[in-house]
Formats: sequence, structure tokens, C-alpha cells
Amino acid sequence: MTKKITVMGGGTGVYTVLSSLKNKNLELSAIVSMCDDGGSTGRLRDDYGVLPPGDIRRSLVALSSAENQLRKLFEHRFANGGLAGHNFGNIFLAALEKTSGNFYNGVKLASQILSVKGNVVPVTLDDVRLYAKLENGKIIKGETNIDIPKHNPKLKITSIYTKPRGKANPDAIKKILEADFIIIGPGDLYTSILPNLLISGVSNALRKTKAKKIYICNLMTKKGETNKYTGKDFVENLENYLGKNVLDYVLINNKKPGRTRLQKYSKQRSEIVIMPRGFKPKGLIKSDLITNKGFIRHDTKKLGRLILKIINT
Repeated sequence: MTKKITVMGGGTGVYTVLSSLKNKNLELSAIVSMCDDGGSTGRLRDDYGVLPPGDIRRSLVALSSAENQLRKLFEHRFANGGLAGHNFGNIFLAALEKTSGNFYNGVKLASQILSVKGNVVPVTLDDVRLYAKLENGKIIKGETNIDIPKHNPKLKITSIYTKPRGKANPDAIKKILEADFIIIGPGDLYTSILPNLLISGVSNALRKTKAKKIYICNLMTKKGETNKYTGKDFVENLENYLGKNVLDYVLINNKKPGRTRLQKYSKQRSEIVIMPRGFKPKGLIKSDLITNKGFIRHDTKKLGRLILKIINT
């Protein structure tokens, strides 16, 4: 029987996991954060009052079985003129929202056009905005201002919340409850992963479901968001919103990149994430999960093999 896998997160992380599991005889679903308000997505939200298309677009492309040219079209970004910075797929999804009655109808139509094998589900259909509270008490409004800090990046984030709270898309809850496995991450903790858990009904469904929960820890820390974080910090902050003893597996990379690769990141105050020796969460698996050269990214083949091993155990 085909196993049902639900992947939760934002744009890049969900894309990576979906790409690693595509064409593996699995029923894949993506539950995608709806707090993005930067770049092309932010301009479309502000100018036309649409819901954020960017992260949804990436999941659609990841699961698309359409010809490569059509997938490239959805990822095309205009370089100049009035559309400079805009992504064709984002504009297309915004137009579908306006012509189909609502955003989710547009996502379903785009899924047909792109021959998507699986399901792409917005976590909420409410127009929500992300807020972060810093250790000095200051409130930062907007995912993009948290993601690319204009404030002192050394200040810790103490909590995040959405306004309005946002009600879960019923299909998102359904995909959580019906899944055999749920994969959370990788992705920016406060701007991609946790925003899903803030939506009313999502954390409760994750605690209620019989699905096995797999958390994929980030490879690198991020300036202004997860400064100096270890694997322990990632897990504990996730559990602050999800609850204790909910995760069944925690996957973390244990291969240290070469000095030259790390130097590029140190200039951005980004460091490799390690798991402290004394911290052993349930189902901890340490493995070489990174690409061998270039940017430090999760290797889709290595990640896919490890996830499949867990799924098929």
C-alpha cells in the first residue's frame, strides 16, 4: 500500500524534501506556510490583496511532472522594467486567485496545469502576518523584516505570533491526520517552520495524528534568527510550539564541510549546526546529509535515502 507522506515548512526546505522523495512511489503532500511577505510575493500581497504565492509556487514546481520548459517558466524571474523582481509563477498564481474565486482554487488549477503528482496545501486561507518579539521587548512586523533583519541581529527572538491567528485549512488538517509520516523542515525556524504551528488547529492535529513525525534540522545557523543555535536549541524551540515528546525522529547532519566552504558563511555570521553530546532526543539520527561542494545544502539523494530507510523500516 502506498504510504502517505506530508511535508511541512516553507519554500526552499519543502522543495528540497519533495525533490528527494519524488518518483519514489509515495503519496506526497506539502503543507506550506502562508506568512511570506518579501520580494515579489510581498509586492503582490500589498498591490493586489492576494495571498502569498511564492512558497506555494516552489512546492508546485517540485511536484510537477510537466515538461521542463513549463517548470522553468513558473520559476522565471523578470530582470528589468515594470516587472523587475517579479516571478512569472507568482503573477500567474495571483491571477488565478482573482479569476477562480479564491487562492486555493487557483492552487488546484495550477496543479492541473503543472501536472502535479501529489497535493500542495496552503496551511491557512486567512490573510495572516507574522510578528516576532525580541529580547529587548521590541516587536518586529512582517516575515521579511524577521528574515532579513533591519534591527540589531544580535538580539534574540523570544516568541513569534500571527495576526490574525489564522484558522487551519481543513485540507491541511486532513493531510496531517491521514499521513503515515510527517516531515517537518528543514527551513528557517522562525519564518518557515514555526509559522505553520501558529495556525489554529495545526499543533493539536500534529499531537493527535498517529503519523510518525520526522524533524530535519537545519545545516547552518542564520544571522538574526538562530544565532549560535545548536541542534538542541532547534529541537527545544520547535517543542515550545509543538509540545514535548511529539517528534519520533530527529535527523541532523554530522559531516563538517571544508574550511573554505565555511569561511563564506562565517562572513554572514552563519555557523554549522551541531548536536551537543549530552542531548539525545527520541529517534536521533546523525548522518552525512550535505552536498559535497558549492553552497552548503542538503543533498537530495542522501536525504532521500535516509528518509526512505526510516519509512520502510
